Amino acid sequence: MGVQGLTSFMEENGNILKDVHLRNSKLIIDGSNLYYLLYFNSRLDQSHGGDYDAFEGQVCKFFKALKDCGIDPYVILDGGSDYTDKKFETLKKRAQSRINTANSLSMGHQVSGVLPTLIKNVFKQVLSSLKVPFAQCICEADQEIASLAQRWNCPVLSNDSDFYIFDIQSGFLPISHFHWQKASMHCGSSIRSIPCKQYTTTSFCGHFNINRQVLPVFAAVAGNDYVKLHNMGVSLRWEDSSSMDGRFARFDGLLNWLARFQGQKEALDSVLRLIFRGNNRQKMDAARQGLSLGIEEYHLPPGCLERFFNDGVGPGPGRLAEPLRVLPDWTLLPLMKGTLPSRMVDVLLLRRVMHSVQVEDPRLPSGNNTSRPIRQVLYGLLLGGRRTDHSSQRPQVDDVEEYYREGNNLTSSMVEAILPSTAEQLQLDTLDQAPRSVQLEVFLETLGVSQSTLSGVPPHLRLPVAVTCYWLRHAHPRPELPLLQALLLGLVYGELCRQRRSQRGFLEGPVLERLRGLIQRGARSLDLGVAHAYSQWQCCLRESLDLNQLLCLPLAEPQCAWLYRGTLVHQLVTKLRGGLTPDSLLMGGPCSGQLYRAMLGAILNSHDAHEAAVIPLVSGPRRATPPSLSQPLDDLTFRLHILALEEDDDDGAAGGRKVMPEDDLGWTLVTVQTRHKKKDRFNRARNPEFSRKQGRIGWE
Repeated sequence: MGVQGLTSFMEENGNILKDVHLRNSKLIIDGSNLYYLLYFNSRLDQSHGGDYDAFEGQVCKFFKALKDCGIDPYVILDGGSDYTDKKFETLKKRAQSRINTANSLSMGHQVSGVLPTLIKNVFKQVLSSLKVPFAQCICEADQEIASLAQRWNCPVLSNDSDFYIFDIQSGFLPISHFHWQKASMHCGSSIRSIPCKQYTTTSFCGHFNINRQVLPVFAAVAGNDYVKLHNMGVSLRWEDSSSMDGRFARFDGLLNWLARFQGQKEALDSVLRLIFRGNNRQKMDAARQGLSLGIEEYHLPPGCLERFFNDGVGPGPGRLAEPLRVLPDWTLLPLMKGTLPSRMVDVLLLRRVMHSVQVEDPRLPSGNNTSRPIRQVLYGLLLGGRRTDHSSQRPQVDDVEEYYREGNNLTSSMVEAILPSTAEQLQLDTLDQAPRSVQLEVFLETLGVSQSTLSGVPPHLRLPVAVTCYWLRHAHPRPELPLLQALLLGLVYGELCRQRRSQRGFLEGPVLERLRGLIQRGARSLDLGVAHAYSQWQCCLRESLDLNQLLCLPLAEPQCAWLYRGTLVHQLVTKLRGGLTPDSLLMGGPCSGQLYRAMLGAILNSHDAHEAAVIPLVSGPRRATPPSLSQPLDDLTFRLHILALEEDDDDGAAGGRKVMPEDDLGWTLVTVQTRHKKKDRFNRARNPEFSRKQGRIGWE
C-alpha cells in the first residue's frame, strides 16, 4: 500500500521518527491495516482456513491496552474500491501475489500473506461487542482517516506509507513501532502509556529541507498505488541527483531535486518538462493525467466521519460524489455502520468483484465457484436480473465481472445476475421496506432450505446450518461424512466457548477440554482435499452473510469468531477418519450432544427433502431415514423452546410452527428430562452418536 519502499526509506533515516509515549489521547486507527497486522503478527493459522477465536482474543487484548492508557480509539475501515478505478491494475497485481502466496502455503512453505475469508466480519463484530466506535467508509478510507485526524488534531495509527505524505498536524504512528504489549508507567506518571514512534511532515521536510506542499508530488513521481511512471514508459534517473548509493538513492535524489521548489504546481510543471524532453506529447499527456490523479489523493476534502461519530448520521446523498449517488439512500448509514457488505459498492459502481484467496488445492476450481449461485442472487437484488422462470420481461442489466483463481493464475469471467421467484417484486430502492417474511423466503430459497428444517436449531446457528445444507449439495468434490461431522463438532466447540465466556449455566467443561486437547495435540500437516472443502464452505458462508445483510437480517447473524477453527476441524477430520466417533467426544455433555444432533438432524432432513444422494451419510439401504424434529413447545412462563429428536416409529415428519427470526431470545442450553423412549433409526456402526439415550435438550 502507498509508496513502495518508502517505509524502508524512513527506517533508514531513523532520526525522522521520534520516540513518544502515547496516553490520554484520541487515536484514529486504520482498521483494515490493523486487522491485517494483528492476524499476521500473532502468527495465527493461514493454511487451515483461520483460527478466528484466537484472532478475537488478540483484538480484545489490543483494545484493552488502549483503554488502560486512556486512549480513545476510532476505527475506520475501507469500503468499496475507488470508484475512479485508477487503482485497478494495482489490485490485480496484489490478487495475483496472494494467489502465489496461497500456493506456497499449500506446498508447506513458511510464508505469510493470506487472510482468512471471514476476518473482516469477525473484526467488525468484535469492535461492536467491545463498544469501540468504528465506521466503514463508502469507498477507500485513507482520505477520510487523514481528514478526521486533522479535524480532531490527533494521530493516525497505520502501516500505510501514504500517511507519510498526508499533512497531519499530530502525525502518524507506524503500527510496526506501536508497542501496545509493552504499555507501562512512564517517567513517574500514574497513567500507563504505550511506547511508539511518531512521524510528522515537519520532521521529514526539515530533514530534507523541502516544502511540505511538494510532498504529494514526491509520492506521485516516486510511484504510489495510483500512478507508476515506469509503467507508462517514462524513465527518469533521480539517482543522478543523490549523494548516496544503494536502493534508496532514487528517493534521496528526487527529494534533493524537489528541494528547489516552493509550490506544488511549480514542482509538477518542472517534472513534466523533464518527461517531455525525451518523450512524445502522448506520453507527456498520460504522465500529466496520472501524476495529477496521484497528487489529488493527498488532498483533504471535508469528510463525513466527524458527523457520523458525533451524531450517528450517514452522509447525505448531496455530499456524495456523483457516481456514488447510485446507492439508495437507505443503504448509506448501514454501510457506514458496517451492517451492509462493502462489496455492494463495487457491484453497483464497477460491475466487478475481486474475490479473496484461500489455501486450496490449486488443481481444483476456485472455492468461490461453489458459492456463485448465492452471489448471483445478491447481484440480482442489486442490479435487477433474469428471473428464474426465464420470463421474456428480463430487464437489461450488465453482468458482473468476477476475478478469481484458476490454477495458479488470476482470471475473470462474467456472471449473470439472477432473481429467484420469491424476489420478483423486490426493488433495491425499497428492499428495506419489504415484508420480513419475503426477505426470509428469498434467503431460504437461495440456499435451498425450508424454514421448518431449521426450526429446531438455535436462531443464532440457523444461518451456518443452512449454509452447510447448501454446501453439501454444491461442493465439488462432494464432502465425505467425517468432514461434515468435524464441521458440526467445530460449531459445538464454538458454542461451548461462547457459553463459557458468558458463564450462564455452563456445565459442558469436559467436552470443551476434550476438543481443546485435540487442538493442542494436532499436527500442522495439511490435507489439501480437506482444506479445499472447507474453503468452499467458508466462501458459501461469506456470501450468505452478505446476502442476509442485504435482505436486512431475516436470519440472526451468527458470531463469526465461534463458527470455525481451522486447526481443530482439520484435526477432527483426521481423528474421525481414524475411527474416533462424535459420540466419544461429546460424552458427558448432554447439551453438546443434543446441539450436535439438532444440527445434523436439520441437515439430514434438508438432504432427504432434496432427494439426492449428495454424501454417504448413512450406510445400508436408502430407506434409512433421518431423525425428524418434533414441534418446539412454547412455554411463555419460562420462555423455553424445547427441541426433541423424536425417534419413535409413530413420529411424523418434521413439522410444527415456523419459528420466525424474532423468536431469537438469546438462547442458553438447558437440559430437560423427558419420558420419551429413543429408537435407533440409523446404522449404529456408521452413526453411533444416535444410539445413546439422551434427555431432551432445549434452548432458552
